[in-house]
Amino acid sequence: MPECEQVLTSVDTVIARMRAVDAALPERDGIAVFNRVYLAVTESVDRRIDAGRFSDPRAATVLDVRFAQRYLTALDAVLDDRRPPACWRPLFQFRRHPGVRPLQFALAGINAHIGHDLALAVVDTCRTLGCEPARLEDDFDRVGDLLVSLEERIREELMPGPDLLEIADPLTHLLGAWSLERARDAAWTAARALWALRGFPDVAGDLTARLDTAVGFAGRMLLTPLPGLPEGRSGRPGRAAQSSGSSTGAMSS
Repeated sequence: MPECEQVLTSVDTVIARMRAVDAALPERDGIAVFNRVYLAVTESVDRRIDAGRFSDPRAATVLDVRFAQRYLTALDAVLDDRRPPACWRPLFQFRRHPGVRPLQFALAGINAHIGHDLALAVVDTCRTLGCEPARLEDDFDRVGDLLVSLEERIREELMPGPDLLEIADPLTHLLGAWSLERARDAAWTAARALWALRGFPDVAGDLTARLDTAVGFAGRMLLTPLPGLPEGRSGRPGRAAQSSGSSTGAMSS
C-alpha cells in the first residue's frame, strides 16, 4: 500500500508525507512545484493551529487532514498506474511539459485542490465530527484567507519580471482569468449543496462528478503550453513557497 493511502491522523503526518514527496521529485516537475506550495500552506496552518488562531482547533485539524488526504490519494493513484480524479489529470499529464511554466503548475494544482477537493473535504469533516458545515465556516474562511495571500506571493515570485512584460503577456492573460478567491467561494457553496444532498447519494454523486469534470477542464486551460517564456524572477522554478529542500528522485508516473 502506498504510504499516503494509510490513514493520516495529524497535520504532522501530512507534512512528513509532503516533505517525502518534495525530496523524491525533480525540482522542475509540475507535481513538485505544487507540492512545495501546498507544503508551505500546510506548515502555516499547523503553526496557526498550535498558536490558537483557529476558533475550533480540532475541526481545523480534521479539515486540514481530510483535505490533504485527497491530494495525496490522487498522487498515489498516478504512482500506482490508476486514474486519479479528472480534476488532477491535467497536472499529472503535463507535469514535465517544457512549455508549461512553474506558475501554471502551481495554480493548476491549487485549482484542482480548491475547486474539487475542498468541498468534499468539508463534507468528510462534517461526517467525522457529526456537525453541520456552519461549524466549519470561520476556520474555512481563515484557511481561505491564508491561501489567497499565498497566491499573491506565488504570482509575484514566479511571474517573469517587469522587463519581460511583453513576452509574458500571454501568461498574464491566461492566469488572469482564474481567481482563487472565486474558487474558494464556489467550494463553500458546493460543500453546502453536497451536505444538503447527503440523503440522496445518486444526486450527490452526479454533482460531484460534474464538479470534478469542470475543475479538470479549467486546469487544462491553465496548463496551456506557452513556448518561449522565461522562468520566474529568481531564474529557478517553483521556489516561491518552498519550505524544505528537494532532490532529484525516481518518483514518476
